[in-house]
Amino acid sequence: MPQLDRTFSVAPMMEWTTRDYRAFARTLTRHALLYTEMVTTGAILHGSPRERFLGFDEVEHPLALQLGGSDPGALAECAAIAEAWGYDEVNLNVGCPSDRVQNNLIGACLMGHPQKVAAAVKAMREAVSIPVTVKCRIGIDDQDEDADLSRFIDTVADAGCDTFIVHARKAWLEGLSPKENRDVPPLNYPRVHRLKASRPELHVGINGGLKTLDACQEQLEFVDSVMVGREAYQNPWLLAGVDQALYGVPGPAASRHAAARALRPYIARRLAEGTRLNHLTRHLLGLFQGQPGGRKFRRHLSENAHREGAGLAVFDDALGLVAERETPAVA
Repeated sequence: MPQLDRTFSVAPMMEWTTRDYRAFARTLTRHALLYTEMVTTGAILHGSPRERFLGFDEVEHPLALQLGGSDPGALAECAAIAEAWGYDEVNLNVGCPSDRVQNNLIGACLMGHPQKVAAAVKAMREAVSIPVTVKCRIGIDDQDEDADLSRFIDTVADAGCDTFIVHARKAWLEGLSPKENRDVPPLNYPRVHRLKASRPELHVGINGGLKTLDACQEQLEFVDSVMVGREAYQNPWLLAGVDQALYGVPGPAASRHAAARALRPYIARRLAEGTRLNHLTRHLLGLFQGQPGGRKFRRHLSENAHREGAGLAVFDDALGLVAERETPAVA
């Protein structure tokens, strides 16, 4: 099996990193590792149709499925299903701070149960041949960011996990909303750097607050990989520079317009399958951020893409509101 190059990845984000966003991302970068939204084991095992939760387009590879759950048997079964569907990696969510997942022992609360995570990882690894990875925080609530994080990593690594993507913030499960947990707890990059230094044999990735490729390159001096979340969604043109800057090869997008046009056949196919235009184009609203005409592009799609029968003409008209630049600059 070829080794996954996870130098740069786009973080799993609920309602954002859908299959349609991921197809769009591939018009901007061929090499970034993409992640699904978190999918719970219950949704996969009991939801119908399964395509709704696991479906993807071949263009999306390399692609990782992020699972939410804590029962080793259910996670192992879902990991095997993911491998059968063709995913390149299975990632266990140990970072999401929402109340809903806490109540089901999913997400960041699992940082308080390292043995459970270890048992889950062991079961998943025994069920599949693709990589099993963990995305976690540097701690929760009153945990010690040094001792407790070290204990967590050691316990889970002993179960066979060799890849950790660490959101460099604590999650405060008491007192902060999920939204606040993305911004309020302070970033502590040096703690993740120390983790890598202390466990050089592990792959340690860093996530949280990264907004530029320069910032990503700075982090890669200390860790093995970087994961970018909201900036990769809200300012997707950032992805157009990833292949050149971090992988040393040209990216697929010659311009923002070229990226949008490259997605046009995909949009046509999804419309034919019954997907509404606004469910597709909402992921492109940030493509012309800061560009002349960008606001008109967003407004036209926001006001028209949701209308009954809206099709490619709406998309084309929106593109026509933005002047095409002959020599685009990757920002």
